[in-house]
Amino acid sequence: MNSLSDRINNLSTSQTLAMAALARELKAQGKDIISLSLGEPDFNTPDFIKEAAKKAIDENYSTYSPVDGYAELKEAICRKFKRDNNLDYKPANIVVSTGAKQSLYNIAQVMLNEGDEVILPAPYWVSYYEIIKMSGGIPVEVPTSVESDFKITPEQLEKAITPKTKMIWYSSPCNPSGSVYSREEFTAISKVLEKYPNIYVVADEIYEHINFSGTFCSIASVPGMFERTITVNGVAKAFAMTGWRIGYIGAPEFIAKACTKMQGQVTSGANSIAQRATIAAVDADPKVLNYMVEAFHKRRDLVVGLIKEIPGLKINVPEGAFYVFPDVSYFFGKTLRGTLIKDATDFSMYLLAEANVATVTGDAFGNPNCIRFSYATSEEQLTEALRRIKEVLA
Repeated sequence: MNSLSDRINNLSTSQTLAMAALARELKAQGKDIISLSLGEPDFNTPDFIKEAAKKAIDENYSTYSPVDGYAELKEAICRKFKRDNNLDYKPANIVVSTGAKQSLYNIAQVMLNEGDEVILPAPYWVSYYEIIKMSGGIPVEVPTSVESDFKITPEQLEKAITPKTKMIWYSSPCNPSGSVYSREEFTAISKVLEKYPNIYVVADEIYEHINFSGTFCSIASVPGMFERTITVNGVAKAFAMTGWRIGYIGAPEFIAKACTKMQGQVTSGANSIAQRATIAAVDADPKVLNYMVEAFHKRRDLVVGLIKEIPGLKINVPEGAFYVFPDVSYFFGKTLRGTLIKDATDFSMYLLAEANVATVTGDAFGNPNCIRFSYATSEEQLTEALRRIKEVLA
């Protein structure tokens, strides 16, 4: 007898975490696995941020923090939004959470009623779908492809809107595709949304600084969008602080208040030391991250070049984040070394079994024709991984 709730029984496991766990298991058995499954920078947290954390420990920041974050951190986040995004948020619009993932969960919990629809341009980050579902919402996928650079058109958006549409969620730069929307593209999308004033936008900008396009646009900075956009960000990716668990939102005040109320019953304030360290991170000139961004850019060029040499793989050139999302549908229906490849999941498992390379199936991101590689690892590892993949697909 299964005594667990329907809620947990209906919840899918995170495919990225599942693949990473499987890779670790195989490594423990002595297999030489190269894991390209987790979206985690392979850099250490910059020293100036670590120094701020040590200082916070010495200054005894060891008591409960305010539920929505320290006032000094919220002020620093407001300065960051003004400096990087030209957004005028006040501290009352900011809520600091235990990672951007909690920020997203808070938003879904306070905004969605049973049956509300949320438009998800696919591919989308794995957890959007499950968080929305868990909060009573209905995810509505809008498919894109490698040919459209994995971006939706205003026409596609308009077609997906129904009287039940409450929100649209997206990330730019996108996890998993690395695509970055331009100001022109966001302006065209906002023209559609003008006709539907009750639809809110969740703009996940966690990869904002890992961006090779030379420009970055927050949709909230497009005329008419500020009051209906919830901007989500954090320090995990750009500052190599995944384990510090700090995310935040900038949102209309009534939404920020609701998220604080929700968080007050679930986790209370985020880690006090990590928050003090985050003040140093968000106050820093983004140029301090250039060495990481340049390394990711170089790896992107390496990986895209190597993938283009593998017959059957189709790829766009991602403008940000640290993922590539090749279309592998050429192999569907083919038998490789005695294994029939029916879909991207089979393909991903084949690469793990035959090449000892861990990737993530595009199924998890709402695109069943693709797989995701993270290139947040050394050039040697990437070169070797793609050499193995080329060999087992030859």
